[in-house]
Amino acid sequence: QVQLVESGGGLVQAGGSLRLSCVASGSMFSIAAMGWHRQAPGEQRELVARITSGGGTNYADSVKGRFTISRDNAKNTVYLQMNSLKPEDTGVYYCNAAGVAVPPTGRRYDYWGRGTQVTVSS
Repeated sequence: QVQLVESGGGLVQAGGSLRLSCVASGSMFSIAAMGWHRQAPGEQRELVARITSGGGTNYADSVKGRFTISRDNAKNTVYLQMNSLKPEDTGVYYCNAAGVAVPPTGRRYDYWGRGTQVTVSS
C-alpha cells in the first residue's frame, strides 16, 4: 500500500512564504510524476504544479514565477516552495503521485494524500 503524507501547511500573511513537502512510502518500483493540487472552498480541485521523474515541470498560470516544485527521487519526496503568497492561494493542498508502479506486476496506479491547509491572510 502506497501512502502520501503532506506537511508544511499553515497560516501566513500575504507576501509570505511556505514550503510544502510530501513523502511517498510503501512498496513501489517507480513514480512517473508527482504534483500538487489545491481546492478552495466551493471550488473544484485544480492542478498547481507537477514534476516528472525526469524533472520536467508545469505550473498553473496563476502561480508561475511564485511557486517552485522540486523532487528528490531517491527519497520519493516532492516539495512546493510558495513565495509571494496571495489570499487567493488559500485552500487545501493535496499531493498526488501518478503512474506509481507497484509490485509484483508493475501495474501503475495514482495516489493522493489527505491534504494540508494553506491559509493566506490579507
